Amino acid sequence: MQKNIQYFFKITLFYCVYKHGIKAKDYFQALMNDYLYRLISEGEHKTLDFKYCISDARKIARSISAFANTSGGTLLIGVRDNGSIAGISDEEEYYMVDSAINIYCKPEAEYSTRLHRKESKTVLEVTIPEGKTKPYLASAEDGRWLAYVRKDDQNLLANTVLLKLWKIEQENTDQLIEFSEAESKLTGYLKKNNHITLSAFRKLSGFSKQKCEWILARMISLGILNYEISEESCFYFPPSG
Repeated sequence: MQKNIQYFFKITLFYCVYKHGIKAKDYFQALMNDYLYRLISEGEHKTLDFKYCISDARKIARSISAFANTSGGTLLIGVRDNGSIAGISDEEEYYMVDSAINIYCKPEAEYSTRLHRKESKTVLEVTIPEGKTKPYLASAEDGRWLAYVRKDDQNLLANTVLLKLWKIEQENTDQLIEFSEAESKLTGYLKKNNHITLSAFRKLSGFSKQKCEWILARMISLGILNYEISEESCFYFPPSG
């Protein structure tokens, strides 16, 4: 993705130089001084998502859920995946964003908007801060409400350990964890191995899936464990250092 963005800006640069006689240095400097172009040049990542248009408010709700449940982020609506500006219809896109947040997200996430007019086109910037009342759920077509998290440039379904972690964080009470045989086995295992999965912990401890989820969630909330989620699995490991 980043290479595609860089390629697009190079092509635009050469066009301006040879078509309009603009000096490459002057054009590049103007480009990088412009907030929107500078943002686009980053490419999609954990806190930045491009949307060519909004055809389905539920899809936008997934991105909003993921940003609110992770570290916050920005949606640029009217920007193609390669970084080129497609533009939007102001009123329609505003309506779709409003629907995504007020109808297809619960609780409603905080957000702010800003319009950018470039190349005779309009780009809508939607900024979503990290939420304070996780989890933020998005409505699926089958009627379920699902929580998402942001990983690189993807929106991934939150697993049941994260759902329990957020429940613990919302309770906001002092926690004490008793190191039973299961926790002791877990810490011993992680001294010899880089990480563990939920299924591996279940096998190691002999506990039910739900009990293992609560143990992992409590250890994450206390800073004893970190996690790394992907489409295939989630790994739990002690903090580095």
